Amino acid sequence: MKDFFIADAASYEGQNVTTFFLVSAASLRDRKPSGQYLALTLADRTGQFEARMWDDFADSASTCVAGSYVKAQGTVSKYQGKFQITLTKLRLAAAAEIDTADFVPTSQYEIPTMAAELRGYVAAFRNVHLQRLVLSFLDDRQLGPAFVAAPAAKRLHHAWIGGLLEHVLCLVRVCLATAPFYPEVDPDLLVTGAILHDIGKVRELSWGSSFDYTLEGQLIGHISIAQGLLHQKIAELDAANPEELFPPRLRLLLEHMILSHHGKLEFGSPKLPMTPEAMLLSALDDLEAKFQTLRNEFAASKTAGRSAGDVTEWVRSMERPLFNSQAWLEEEAPMDVS
Repeated sequence: MKDFFIADAASYEGQNVTTFFLVSAASLRDRKPSGQYLALTLADRTGQFEARMWDDFADSASTCVAGSYVKAQGTVSKYQGKFQITLTKLRLAAAAEIDTADFVPTSQYEIPTMAAELRGYVAAFRNVHLQRLVLSFLDDRQLGPAFVAAPAAKRLHHAWIGGLLEHVLCLVRVCLATAPFYPEVDPDLLVTGAILHDIGKVRELSWGSSFDYTLEGQLIGHISIAQGLLHQKIAELDAANPEELFPPRLRLLLEHMILSHHGKLEFGSPKLPMTPEAMLLSALDDLEAKFQTLRNEFAASKTAGRSAGDVTEWVRSMERPLFNSQAWLEEEAPMDVS
């Protein structure tokens, strides 16, 4: 049973711990002036940190490879501003010792509750065609369960089980709150685009003990996958309702929203947003993703032991470090009223 989590490292600085980890990476490295040491990246559902084993690691190096669960003993310390663990013992964990829920990041929110809230927004649609289309995805025997379980990314924003649903739901909330300020926007069309824009990620990504890209995801990508799924679902709806075909103009506008939601050609969008709905969706999707990245970086900085007055590490996806202004203001010393 795991009783130490990486997010709690600051509370264990200088202490010896014995617990279980998932090995994200492992390699032998040269040691000066001679010899080698075992370098690992260990993970659990709260994050990851570096581990070093300096002695008696030959057996461990041959068995404790990336993707394996291990039982480790070592001392938690801080090096160059980051927490790490120096190992004295390391072995493969037995299956009976592992609860995979301890190692796979999962949304902090209840997945059924999020799914029910999203369905409530779809039920409020005035446009029956868009309502039927979205429900055809949510009720699909394969796509529906995958949609509520999938992460939204491999390692950036919402990279956890239920992350795609969480991202979409947050985006829908923001869309509904923002749309009244822009009368040029059709709210049902905007929300449909928000729900379907990343639907291709259910086939772009794989998830289990770790998150990765499928071959289809690497060769085609979620935007093109989503475009194909849209065509497929509309064809199925038309076949089931030949007397009430899905409006071609709606299909074209939805397709454009999917193809342009990354906002810029250099970000992978085949097209730039050209309609009111596409422009607003792209802007809000980018904002929602950035704010989740911001939350992740603030949490990582806290786990690493940084103070509220420090900026985060350089965030590659945003090309800048970030600063937690709220935490900094809350840290301000109280006034002396004596």
